[in-house]
Amino acid sequence: MDSSVKKRSKKAGLSPGTLIHVGRAYAESSRVTVTRYDAASVAEKEIRTPDELSAEREQPGICWINVDGLQEVRLLEEIGALFGLHPLILEDILNTDQRPKAEDFGDYLFIVLKNISTSADRGLQVEQVSIILGKDFVLSFQEKESALFDPLRERLRAAKGRVRRAGADYLAHHLLDAVVDQYFVVLENIEQKIERLEDDLVLHTTPAKLQEIHHLKKELIVLRKSLWPLREAIALLQRSDSPLITDSDLIYFKDISDHIIAVIDTVDTFRDMLAGMLDIYLSSASIKLNQVMKVLTIIATIFMPLTFLAGIYGMNFQYMPGLDWPWSFFVMWGVMLTIALGMLMLFRRRKWI
Repeated sequence: MDSSVKKRSKKAGLSPGTLIHVGRAYAESSRVTVTRYDAASVAEKEIRTPDELSAEREQPGICWINVDGLQEVRLLEEIGALFGLHPLILEDILNTDQRPKAEDFGDYLFIVLKNISTSADRGLQVEQVSIILGKDFVLSFQEKESALFDPLRERLRAAKGRVRRAGADYLAHHLLDAVVDQYFVVLENIEQKIERLEDDLVLHTTPAKLQEIHHLKKELIVLRKSLWPLREAIALLQRSDSPLITDSDLIYFKDISDHIIAVIDTVDTFRDMLAGMLDIYLSSASIKLNQVMKVLTIIATIFMPLTFLAGIYGMNFQYMPGLDWPWSFFVMWGVMLTIALGMLMLFRRRKWI
């Protein structure tokens, strides 16, 4: 969560019934939109004042309130008072380090999950999304404004499918499904990186490739930490006997669960692939090191007898055989070259080089 938000929530206290009131209009950093619809019509409105929010609550139809930005603590207090939310729920919404979960409070269901996106310049981005499902309303809270739910808004405007005819639980399913579908986009991006890295790794083993492998492993860990608790949360919704989710819509939550399982399986596959690539990197590095050591060993082996001869004839004795012979220097060079060439031929015949 942004440091300013943490300071604001800490200053506010955020214990039961102790949220602050500041100003008359919502801060520009928090954007509140209301989408109200039924089978016949849909209306969208951006909320600016508390009175507008209260008036929208009294209107008929399914009410979807989406909040982009969590900087305005007073806004959460008013939404909580309007819909009868427990103050601890408001704390969980503001504390964006929450573990994905689902909780049944009787009159409403509270769901927390992580929206994960990726970009070329910033890498993996994790944002908490909180969803509250009531009898005739759905509340969604995002850390910042995004286009995550824009396709759902287009479906509502165009009256595609049964979203306008169904209840609030079907709308909540679409919100959850939009977040889970985003995981497939992230996985596709990671898959492209793995394929490119795998091709490069065979040809070029560099420390930069090792850093990229570790970076991808960290991204998969983030995905896994977000998916496993979410799988449990969706399973809890499936097992729940809450009247907020109709029997006819339970199958849609099962579909989300199937998607999560598919993503988890893909993440596990990618982790195995990265482990194999790490083995390939270590093996390639070991092979290169062995090749270097082999060349150095061959050079040292060739020069060992030459160094031996040079050491003998480099001793400062007065009487040594061959010192007075005019051709001794050239004979010694010939002997050394013969030894060196003979050893090279022997190594090549044995396929050591």
